[in-house]
Amino acid sequence: MREGHGEDMRASTANLDEAQLLGRIVAGDRHAFETLYRAYFPRLTRFLGRMTRSAQLIEEIVNDTMLVVWQKARRYDGSCKVSTWIFAIAYRKALKGFRTCDEPLESDMELYPGGQELEPEYELSQRQLGCALAAAIGALPLRQRIVVLLTYYHDMGYNDIAAIIDCPVNTVKTRMFHARRKLQDLLERAREDYE
Repeated sequence: MREGHGEDMRASTANLDEAQLLGRIVAGDRHAFETLYRAYFPRLTRFLGRMTRSAQLIEEIVNDTMLVVWQKARRYDGSCKVSTWIFAIAYRKALKGFRTCDEPLESDMELYPGGQELEPEYELSQRQLGCALAAAIGALPLRQRIVVLLTYYHDMGYNDIAAIIDCPVNTVKTRMFHARRKLQDLLERAREDYE
């Protein structure tokens, strides 16, 4: 069996499980909703956390998103993955929330340090790299940043991203092309600063 085939099967099974949860939510099953909420809360929080540093706004957007899922579950038509549908709702809610929010939209630049067993020099270089990467992603225009975040942090393909942000696939590809070029430039500059 191909390695990628196993991943495709797991993704397909996960989507089927989530679609079944949505079916139960349509019937008013609060336990199914709670299960879906618990599964998506950390994913949506990570996604939104890279777009704004306001914990209050993030929580509000996640709750608004999941409220829409609860209220509109019957509108899910199976034309895309459940995750694509939910992330699209979150994306639209985030854009609406950002328009009414006065806080900056830059990323929080959180560091994720390695374990205690790592050598200090390695840990320092990893922190510097993580900080440089977070700063570079945070410096991208929001539209490019969204594409990068959904691709690399949420393992979504261009078709799913296009559905989430409601634009043609070629637009997603163009945004990714420009984001990669800008990230490369920003990371090269950051590397020069550390040398």
